[in-house]
Amino acid sequence: MKKVAFYTLGCKLNFSETSTISRQFEQKGYRKVEFSDTPDIFLINTCSVTENADKKCKKIVKEAQKINPDGYVAIIGCYAQLKPKEISEIPGVDVVLGAAEKFRLLELIDDFKKTPQAKVLASEIKEAKAFNNAYSINDRTRTFLKVQDGCNYHCAFCTIPLARGKSRSDTIENILKSAHEIAATDVKEVVLTGVNIGDFGIQDGKRKERFADLVKALDEVEGIDRIRISSIEPNLLTNEIIDFVSTSKRFVPHFHIPLQSGNNKTLRAMRRRYLRELYEDRVAKINQLMPNCCIGVDVIVGFPGETEEDFLDTYNFLNELDISYLHVFTYSERANTKAPEMDGVVPMKERQRRSKMLRILSEKKKRAFYEGQLNTQHTVLFEEDVEDGKMHGFTENYVRVAANYDPLLINELKEVQLVSLNENGTVEVEEPEMVYESH
Repeated sequence: MKKVAFYTLGCKLNFSETSTISRQFEQKGYRKVEFSDTPDIFLINTCSVTENADKKCKKIVKEAQKINPDGYVAIIGCYAQLKPKEISEIPGVDVVLGAAEKFRLLELIDDFKKTPQAKVLASEIKEAKAFNNAYSINDRTRTFLKVQDGCNYHCAFCTIPLARGKSRSDTIENILKSAHEIAATDVKEVVLTGVNIGDFGIQDGKRKERFADLVKALDEVEGIDRIRISSIEPNLLTNEIIDFVSTSKRFVPHFHIPLQSGNNKTLRAMRRRYLRELYEDRVAKINQLMPNCCIGVDVIVGFPGETEEDFLDTYNFLNELDISYLHVFTYSERANTKAPEMDGVVPMKERQRRSKMLRILSEKKKRAFYEGQLNTQHTVLFEEDVEDGKMHGFTENYVRVAANYDPLLINELKEVQLVSLNENGTVEVEEPEMVYESH
């Protein structure tokens, strides 16, 4: 029985796809093992959102060669679609598969025998038309369920449409089938994932269904306690979706909404499909209906043409906005995108300074959000995440909590009282069993 190990770089969507491909291997009689357990086959699922992700791929291939110099190394994912030839020249790589080929790995490679020359099986991105159903299972406490792939937006900084192709989705019927399969495995929380999930509903190039209807249908699935929306564009987060989540049975009060810039001039240059006024409106609507909702924000600093005045405009906008945390990205030039052709390159040192300012702001926002939740009761899903005798988990509104380790609590939902913030910025809770005894 050949041993196979998997390594995933990048987003939740990649995790869902790696997990699905690993199940294909297991169904064919391969044994899934840890990366360090001398596998016969290494499968590395790559990301290419930043330049750094490309370097990480090379590092992992090197590590795989140290673990088993005779191991067969297969590379899939966004970087594999964007730069297949470049990857095929990395010492130790045996095959590179593009977006249209990755789910057919076992069909395309039958013997996994090393050859002197790496194979490149990557067709043009326009060939990636099929939607491949995927979800992660047994990897983490939460399950990532893929509902959409690809993107029809062409933001000036982004390579994703080149790496994943056009927007396409599964059907609501198929997603419900996956959700019922997941419910049968005792998973407590499902995270909906995709490239542009608010654009859900395009099948065979035509819009046939809507994300709002998917959300309503999933809310009826018995056996899943919590459903989380991973990330949704502000222009696609409609009042209908916000209204429904505010009263739903399973959808949690947590939205992650990419902003990218709080300056309208920069938003236009980035080719985003909204201005900051719309973003402000979405945040106000959420806070009005769900005062304890967690709102996360993606923001890019150092985009070409972003002056100090533009950056401060973003900083002040975010400072005054009632949000919970930021994911800050330092702009990096990506081949075949529009941004590198633009004037006004921001020096790297300046980009890093702006990133640091926003990361400090994020810590302040997160702390203020956490403090606002103290002395209230919430439900926590405890994870197998133990440090110094403490176990961790997240409330429905995405507050990270710490409690004394109890193996019985892993993958359990417990009602707790949020008591205080510790020095790590995590919320300490009153012992779950004590809360339960007092009921």
